[in-house]
Amino acid sequence: MFISLFGAVESGFIYAIMALGVYLTFRVLDFPDLTVEGSFVTGASVAAFSIVQGIPPIVATVLALFAGFIAGCITGLLHTKGKINSLLSGILMMTALYSINLRIMDQPTLSLLNETTIFDQLKAAWANTGIDAALNGLLGAVGLEKFPATWSILIVMVIVAFIIKFLTDYYLKTEVGLATRAIGDNKKMIRSLSANTDNLIIVGVGISNSFVALAGALIAQLGGFSDVNMGLGLIVIGLASIIIGEALFGTKTVVRATLAVILGAVIYRIIVTLALRVDFLETGDMKLITAVIVVIALVTPKIVQGRREKMRRAQKRQQLKAGGEGRA
Repeated sequence: MFISLFGAVESGFIYAIMALGVYLTFRVLDFPDLTVEGSFVTGASVAAFSIVQGIPPIVATVLALFAGFIAGCITGLLHTKGKINSLLSGILMMTALYSINLRIMDQPTLSLLNETTIFDQLKAAWANTGIDAALNGLLGAVGLEKFPATWSILIVMVIVAFIIKFLTDYYLKTEVGLATRAIGDNKKMIRSLSANTDNLIIVGVGISNSFVALAGALIAQLGGFSDVNMGLGLIVIGLASIIIGEALFGTKTVVRATLAVILGAVIYRIIVTLALRVDFLETGDMKLITAVIVVIALVTPKIVQGRREKMRRAQKRQQLKAGGEGRA
């Protein structure tokens, strides 16, 4: 059980990077971008192909990030310069990326099992630190199951996810970032102030998809393969992470909102892992589980808010009634 949850948290922090990208478009820019389902695979395919060609894994991962940025910028150009609806722009780019990803890999699936990935290098560098033995000894001392592999991936992914979070926080607090946030609130007002909204949207969507592509590159190296269909339903996973995080941790500030997105992604992976351990559910039910999680996350806050509103109204009626009786 512990090993399953460990793996869920491990992959959760990688998917948190993707969720931060989705947060930038859906929440900050108010741009429903479906490019992510293609750019995630683009990141995975570029990284996998580069590693197979002998390029160092860290360089391959950076190349994947830039590939995602280019894909996002093209979507932004289709919307701003081509005057195509934002949703349709994302769909068109996602469709085009399917063929581009097949071209990059030259096959539907590209294996990395016989290649050295960034995580293999990480484990090798981590092996002599003695940290694994100390952590597993601590788990044994409290009666938990020891993890047979290495803690390096989890610890490094936590660090990487929070570095990207802090960079996102910093960007959104700069002058450009504040203008980008304002576009999502009122594009016409920002345009009236002579701000170049087109460039801001293009860069914002590009940054979003660079995060998504980076997550795709890391997932491919973690799983040992890149598949042309691995991005299907990814937008729902991203939204589920955002909605769960916002419902549990709130969104009063940018720092709190991005933290909520990261924690929401981890909680989502844990929920899915626990759900799949139920006897009547199978691996193929993951999309159904995701849909149910999103529905619950969307409906529950509204139900709670509705009940609170009813309680406030009832208390107000009682106060008015008590005040009327007192005057009588």
